[in-house]
Parts: sequence; structure tokens; C-alpha cells
Amino acid sequence: MTQPDPEYIDWLVEQSMLHNAKTIATRYAGQARLWQQPYAETRPRAASALASVWFTAYPASIITREGDSVLHTLGGDQLWSALSAIGIQGVHTGPMKLAGGIRGHEFTPTIDGNFDRISLAIDPAFGTEEEFIAMSRAAAARNAVVIDDIVPAHTGKGADFRLATMQFGDYPGLYHMIEIQQEDWPLLPDVPEGREAVNLSPATVDLLRDKGYIVGQLRRVIFFEPGVKETDWSATGVIGGVDGVARRWVYLHYFKEGQPSLNWLDPTFAAQRMIIGDALHSLDTLGARVLRLDANGFLGVERRLQGPAWSEGHPLSLVGNRLIGGMVRKAGGFSFQELNLTVDDIAAMSQGGADLSYDFITRPAYHHALLTGDTEFLRLMLRTMHEYSIDPASLIHALQNHDELTLELVHFWTLHAHDTYSLGGQSWPGEILREHLRTQMYERLTGENTPYNLRFVTNGVACTSVSVIAAALGIRDLTQLTDEQKQQIQRIHLLLVMYNAFQPGVFALSGWDLVGALPLAPAAVEALMADGDTRWIERGAYDLVNVNPDAAASQAGLPRAATLYGPINEQLQRPDSFASQLQRLLAVRQAYGIYASRQILIPEVASPSLLVMVHELPDARGTQVTALNFGPAPLEETIVLPNVQTGPVVDMLNETVEGDLSKTGELTIRLDGYEGLSLRIVGALPTMG
Repeated sequence: MTQPDPEYIDWLVEQSMLHNAKTIATRYAGQARLWQQPYAETRPRAASALASVWFTAYPASIITREGDSVLHTLGGDQLWSALSAIGIQGVHTGPMKLAGGIRGHEFTPTIDGNFDRISLAIDPAFGTEEEFIAMSRAAAARNAVVIDDIVPAHTGKGADFRLATMQFGDYPGLYHMIEIQQEDWPLLPDVPEGREAVNLSPATVDLLRDKGYIVGQLRRVIFFEPGVKETDWSATGVIGGVDGVARRWVYLHYFKEGQPSLNWLDPTFAAQRMIIGDALHSLDTLGARVLRLDANGFLGVERRLQGPAWSEGHPLSLVGNRLIGGMVRKAGGFSFQELNLTVDDIAAMSQGGADLSYDFITRPAYHHALLTGDTEFLRLMLRTMHEYSIDPASLIHALQNHDELTLELVHFWTLHAHDTYSLGGQSWPGEILREHLRTQMYERLTGENTPYNLRFVTNGVACTSVSVIAAALGIRDLTQLTDEQKQQIQRIHLLLVMYNAFQPGVFALSGWDLVGALPLAPAAVEALMADGDTRWIERGAYDLVNVNPDAAASQAGLPRAATLYGPINEQLQRPDSFASQLQRLLAVRQAYGIYASRQILIPEVASPSLLVMVHELPDARGTQVTALNFGPAPLEETIVLPNVQTGPVVDMLNETVEGDLSKTGELTIRLDGYEGLSLRIVGALPTMG
């Protein structure tokens, strides 16, 4: 077979992340720069103290002024004035670097919202490196920070992957890819015309495992869809190498076909070098202070003698994350992980790895509480978190993000499938409890009565915060909402804010939350959903500060979402708006340091819809109680707070004294439907005499 053009190979090398990471690494060799910070242990409370309220952007959804870039918009004074007024201290940009693939000399678009990275350069669709740096400076001027992303688990099919398939240099060592000997090519399916790879059937994967090529099937197939992705393995067509040899490769991809998985234990250590270089570029060149480690739980995979391969919870993932987390701390930054695995895995990978973790522990549970009006499962998960010694201050408690509302409930699916749990007066094996909870939530969130939400393969539901609330209220038609229904949705939205914000840790909310976005009609994003990815309905375009009121879509072509609340700068002019009420809540949170408190109790309750969280405030400011009613009916209940010093009980939001905590620790909670309350027990004060 003809060898590739040497000039083309040189061009690919210049484009590649591994090559550019090598260049970055030479700046640090022998220098004092990376020896000034503690790095071995995670520092979650230091990370949340840096910025405890985050706005999570989605670049493709941001509407800009005509001629302005997304990055220019995110660095604009008008936006930062509004964000700062609300109390937002950090902006998570979402992945901004070039993603997708390369065919020949042509760049192909992203297939997964820029999570298929192929370069350290900023995606021109979002702006320039200079604009990113300017955004970081604008954030710093408001005493805020920028949060960027790295993706340790995979890349797109860019220059690095192309060089790997051509057997060039260290590049094959980057990926979990295996050369199939020519005599075994008949075992592989033909690649359809117009495609460059084909997904393997379970039978073919088993056959290749038995022949000693690959580790075999994994325990679960993320994004499973019959006829599209039935396993985590795909085969390339015939590719000519730099040595003139024709090869076919089989490669692992936990996610989509265009996201080949990196090999974190190869003698070249190419993956480690590339990812560390990417991280240092974000911190020291772009000015980010925190990095998300996306898909970081999938760094190790190993063949087992029986059953599926060992992947999730693999020790190599722990080691890899400790390397990344340590290097980020060495450079003066922090990191967080989005790890939708078991609570065991989240606890283990927080030891020396990422400083913060996305709260996948209680995220499905608080939605379950809203949909059912029953907080028992939520209380179970809060207590489970403490059983594993996970400090809620190490978690990012979030409203909507760019992904589906996950209903995988991995904790009960894999490691704890046969453990016994008590819920609703019954004992359940974990796997049966999981199916029961999933059935409840799917029935309430999707189907004929909620046509605006869509299932996302087997993972969960594509929806917005507003459409989850609408489903909980039994609203079928979002185009005919009454003023009363809109007010009720806003009231519940603020209740969900209180759950996530009035406990220790980071609170995060999206642009879709800030404007009250409704899902898009499926027909509006039909082309984007062609591969079965229904999440595009929840990613409608939004204009945070009304910079382009006539725009029908974002620069990326996402249609503008209908919204209930509107631009945040206009909301801030109305005291009863979502943004103004959010501002009020966050001011109380910040003033009393609730984000830095310690959770000391999740009391038992008699009212099914009641959740109470008890926290010890920092600096001896007393005891704080978050009480939330996840149901429509008013409630009154007396709870007992053991070992809490008696004193005045203050309504923190209304700044009124509501009485005193009794000597026996009894505290009476009164809540209207879908109401939240924050109380502070001041502690012993001198009595009037």
C-alpha cells in the first residue's frame, strides 16, 4: 500500500495535541513554577471558598450580538455586571477547544458538543485564545474565576487519532486500539460506504476476545442503541501506515464512535503527557482556575477470566486521576469530576484526585422527591453519602446541565445490585429498587402527558428544569401556560435552588435555569437528533442580557428556546423575578457562609414531603436548618435537634425572630406547599432581665 505523503504527516503532527503538549512541558522542566503549592491531597473546601456559585455555560447555546463571538460575549461587562449582582462567582465555559475530526486537510464538526477534543486551540466557532484570556481577566476583575475542561478519557478523530492509525511514532500508544492481523480481517464487518468505522456486534467482540485481541464486552454500553451502538468497540477500514503496511484496527469507545478511548497504561505514557499538557495550557495560558475532568472514571480496562471486562471502578482510574489532580494543584488550580458511578467510586476517586465531584449522589433523588412529593429516597441518598464519609462540601450541587437528567442509578445497578434497602415500608434488592425508581420517574417525566420531555436512550430523560417542574405539576401543554402556572413553576424552581444552595459545597446553575428555558420542539433539532441523541431539545439558545433580541438562533445554529423569565438584566429590575429572588437567596448563603458549613444531621420526618438538613455554620455563627416542602400541601411538624445549643430561632430570609429552640431541642417547622425555609439557631444569648 502507498505510504502517506510525508508533508501530510508533518502537518498532522503540527496539529496534534501530543506534539503541542510536549512543547508545553519543556517550559516547566527544571523550573520552580510547579513546586510552590500543596498537591498530594484534595482541597475541596479551598476550592469552594474560591468560588461557591457557578454559572455553567453551554457555548453552542449562547446568543451573541451580530459579529461578536461567544467568548467576547462571555467576557462582556454587561453580562458580568448582571452575573456579579446575582452572586455568581465562577463561569464554567464548557468545552471551548477545537473538537470533531480531521479528514484529509478538512476539519469535521463535533459529534458531542465539543467533548471530542482534537486540539489545544480554541474552536474558531467560539472565538480566539485572546478572547478567552480577556474573559478570564474580566472574571478576575469581578473577583470571580473561569472554569475550563479537559477530557482524560478520549479524544475526537483528529490528528492524534489519524497518526495513530498510520502507526506513526508514539501515537498508537495514545489509544486503546488493537491491530487485527490480516488473516483475521474476515471476522470484521465491512465498513459501510461513506463511513470510516463500524460498530461491532456482541458476538464479534466475544470472538475477538477469545482470539486474544481485546478485553471483551464491558459491563454496560453507554449510549446503547440497537443498530447504532451495541458494544463499545468499532473497527476501522483498511488504513495505510507510514511504513507502507495496510492495517485494520479495532478501538474502544465508551461513548460515541468518534470518541476513541485513551490508553492510560501504555509504555509510551503518551496519554498522560497529552492530557497534562492540555491542563497546563488551560491554567497557565488561558487563565482558568478550575478544570472539569470529564469522563474521568473510564481510564482503566482489564480482561477478566469470566464475565465482562473490568472497567468502572478500576484502580488505574484512581491512579490517573491522582496524577491529573496533583498536577493541577501543583499549578495552583483545582479540579472537579463528573463521575456518574457508584458512591464507592466517587469516594475512592476523591482521595487525591479531583478536589470536587458533581453531585450524582442526590441529583436523581431530589428530582424523585419533586416528582413524587416524597423525600424518603432523597434522605436515603443523603445518609448514604455520609456513610461513605463524603463531605457534601466536596460536591457540586446543580440544577440543569447540558446532559440528560440521568436515571441510571449506577450505585444500585452494579456493585450494590444484591444489597438490601428499605424504602416505602418495604425491603428491596438494589437492582429491583433501581427499576422501581426508574419506572416511577419515567412515568412522571415522559409519555403522552408530558410530550415535551424525551427519553435519552436508556440513560435518562432530556428535559429542562422548567419542564421537570411542569411534569411534576401535571402540566401537559407548555405553550398554554397560565400566569398562575408560571408563578408556581418559578416557586418550585426556587425551592430546587434552596435544596442545592442551602447546604455545604458549590451551587451550580445553567443559562437555561437563569432564563427559565423550555425544551425545543423535536422537529426544530431533528437533524441533530438523527443519531438518537435527544438531548438537543434541552439545549435551546438563550440570550442572557438581551444583546440580540431579534436572533432566532445561536451562532452554532441552535434555535432560540422559549423562556418564562427572560434576560437576567431585565429580571433584576423586577423584585419578584426569578433572578431577583435568586439574588436574595444567594446573598443570605454568602453572608452566613452556608457553603462552608458542616452537615451534621438529616432528621427523620413524619411528613413525606418534608426534607430537613441541619448544618453547623462556620466561625461559631450558630446552627442553620434548611427545611423544604417538596409537596403542594402545607405542613407543620416538630423535629428534635439533639446536641444543638438553645437560643433564638431566626428566619434568615425574612430576618425575623421566630421564637426559641426548646431545651429539649424541639423545633416546629411550618411550610406552605413547595416552600423553603432557612432558620438559624443563634446559640446562647443573654436574656432580657
